[in-house]
Amino acid sequence: MGFVIGIVIALGCILGGFAAMGGHLSVIWQPWEFVIIGGASLGTFIVANPMSTIKDTGRAMMEAILDRAPTQRHYLDVLGVLYTLMRELRGKGRNELEQHVDNPNESTIFKSFPRVLADKDLTHFICDYCRLIIIGNARTHEIEALMDEEIQTVTRDRLKSYHALTSVSDGLPALGIVAAVLGVIKAMGALDEAPEILGHLIGAALVGIFAGIFMSYALVQPIALKIKSTREQSCRLYIIVKQTLLAFMNGAMPQIALEHGRKTISSRNRPSIDMVENETVSGGAASEQQAA
Repeated sequence: MGFVIGIVIALGCILGGFAAMGGHLSVIWQPWEFVIIGGASLGTFIVANPMSTIKDTGRAMMEAILDRAPTQRHYLDVLGVLYTLMRELRGKGRNELEQHVDNPNESTIFKSFPRVLADKDLTHFICDYCRLIIIGNARTHEIEALMDEEIQTVTRDRLKSYHALTSVSDGLPALGIVAAVLGVIKAMGALDEAPEILGHLIGAALVGIFAGIFMSYALVQPIALKIKSTREQSCRLYIIVKQTLLAFMNGAMPQIALEHGRKTISSRNRPSIDMVENETVSGGAASEQQAA
């Protein structure tokens, strides 16, 4: 909703201000100028990026426009599944827990937290490091270094769409100049026409510069920044898992380990201690009942 409101305000002020100055909005509507700029930027975007990044950029744009950043509910679910797994690690045998981490899709623990299970990468991250804890001979500092490396890799992969769109945004003003030059070339072929016609052609050519700058700074760049913000927030889920499991490996009780993870959440979305306790205790109890 915020994205739509922002675009409406930007377009309304630009077009409304132009009309208020006495400009004719019909002059700005030059579809072939937009085709040149949009087609050139799309073509260079496809040339510069692998198909996986192109597809992910589409998904990232939808996430940004629909504001699908993690909410407090997501954080509580992650803490809930971690609490339940840590309770299992402390109270039951390795064989019983291995069933959950080896096949999370069939695990009663993960099924109790469908938002976590829907994020396949995060689920695998949790299961992989729980498996290392089960093995029992891994040192905490080694696990921490491995987690840091994997989180950096995940973050880098998830921000590829941001960097791709930023490159497109940087090139759009220049592509607008290209469209304007082509328009001027067309206008030069009509020097023998009436001044009104020639002026219209020159005005149409200059729309290319306007369109390139507007698309860069008012459309593509804001979307890219929104993607960066959304994806970085989703990567915070991995930090929560990291800090929680490391605290648990260092001997903290499950409830204390959760506090290590809770403190990594932004204060704007951070659930209170009471909320975490209520959610994790109820979630853990539910999981134990289902497992029984």
